[in-house]
Amino acid sequence: MTQYRKATLHDIPEMQRMVVDQVKEGVILPRSDDEVATNIRSYILAEEEGALAGYGALHLHSPRLAEIRSLIVAPEYRGRSIGKGIVQTALEEAKTMGVQEVLVLTYLPEFFTKMGFREIAKESIPEHKIWADCIKCIHFPNCNEVSLIYPIEQEK
Repeated sequence: MTQYRKATLHDIPEMQRMVVDQVKEGVILPRSDDEVATNIRSYILAEEEGALAGYGALHLHSPRLAEIRSLIVAPEYRGRSIGKGIVQTALEEAKTMGVQEVLVLTYLPEFFTKMGFREIAKESIPEHKIWADCIKCIHFPNCNEVSLIYPIEQEK
């Protein structure tokens, strides 16, 4: 059974090992240990029998907007709905925080559209997102990622 929990500083080495190949391919942005540590509270880990199966981060951009980023599931755990569980956990956290929308940039838009995300124009993404993250990407400025948004329904 998959368990979801917040990451700790002790998880960083294993998290970094998990993304090496995807960083080389330009699928996931490189993040230094210090950058991961600074944002450690945003990471959600998925574990299967004590082993790291995947993780993702819910990064807050503003009181209105958050982003799910650095989503990865280890190859041996794919196809078990672990990625979906990480995203659902992040969306619940976003709702608890009072965020109105959750953004994602992805090469796998179908995964997110099945969960209720809808595609948006990249031009509508806040500029600080582009300059803070996208400029680090090996594909910048010729990116073919798809941007999607998820509206968070707040209870009245």
